[in-house]
Amino acid sequence: MKRLINLRGGRGLRIALALLPFIVLATAYIAIANQKTEFNPNQRLFPTAEQMSQTMTRMATQADMRSGEIALWADTRASLQRLGIGVAISATAALIFGLVSGGIPLFRAPFSPLITVVSLIPPMAILPILFIVFGTGEMAKIALIVIGITPFLIRDLQGEALRLPEEQRIKAQTLGANSWQVLIRVLLPQLTPRLISTTRLALGSAWLFLIAAEAIAAQSGLGYRIFLVRRYLSMDVILPYVAWITLLAFIIDRALYLISRKWFGWYHVDEQASA
Repeated sequence: MKRLINLRGGRGLRIALALLPFIVLATAYIAIANQKTEFNPNQRLFPTAEQMSQTMTRMATQADMRSGEIALWADTRASLQRLGIGVAISATAALIFGLVSGGIPLFRAPFSPLITVVSLIPPMAILPILFIVFGTGEMAKIALIVIGITPFLIRDLQGEALRLPEEQRIKAQTLGANSWQVLIRVLLPQLTPRLISTTRLALGSAWLFLIAAEAIAAQSGLGYRIFLVRRYLSMDVILPYVAWITLLAFIIDRALYLISRKWFGWYHVDEQASA
C-alpha cells in the first residue's frame, strides 16, 4: 500500500494542484466584489473583474495627455531598467567579493566583518541619506537596491566557497595552479550557479526596495503609479498593478532558473532526481 508521503502524482496533477489555490482565491474575490458592487455600485475597495479589465486596457493602450506615453508600459520600462541595473551591479560585486573573500583568507579577515555589519543596516533607514547624497534621480533608487541585496549575496557566496571541499584546492595547487587559477578555475564555476540561485531569492527584496524608492521620489515606475492613485482609492489600478508586478517577478525568476538549468545542469541534479 502506497503511503501519502510517497505519492507524487503525474505532471498534469501537479500543475492542477499548483493552479488550484489561485483559482480558489480568484473565484472568492470575484464573488465578494460582485456582491459588494451589487449592494453599493459606488464602492471602490473591491473593483469587479470587468472594472479592472477596462481600467488596465485603457492604461495599456491610451497615451497619457501630459507625458504622451502609455502609462503601463512607461512605468514597466522605468521600473525594470532600475531593477535590472541594480541587480546586475549587486550580482557582479557579490561574485567578485564573494569569490575573493571565500578563497583568500587574508582578504576575508578585514572585509568579512565589514560586510556582516553592513548587512545588518536596514536599507530603508538610509533611504533619506541616499536622496541627500545622490538626489532624487535614478542613482538613489539604484543605490538602494545595491545596498539592500549586495551584502546578502556576498555573505552567501562566501559561505558557499568555504563549504567547498578543501581537497579541490589542494589538488589544483598540487597540479601547479597559482592562487588566481584556483579562484577562476575551481571556485568560480561552482559559485556562479549559486549566485543565480541566491539572486533569485534576493529579487523579492530588490522589488521591495525599488517600489519604496519609487513611492517616495519618482515621476514614473510601477511603485510611483501605485502610490499616486492610492489617494483616490483607485483599487482598479492598484490591484492589477500588484498582479502585474508579481507576474514580472515570476517571469524574471523563471528565466534565471531556466538559464541556470541550461548552463549549469549539474547543479540541479538533485532537483531532477527528486522530481
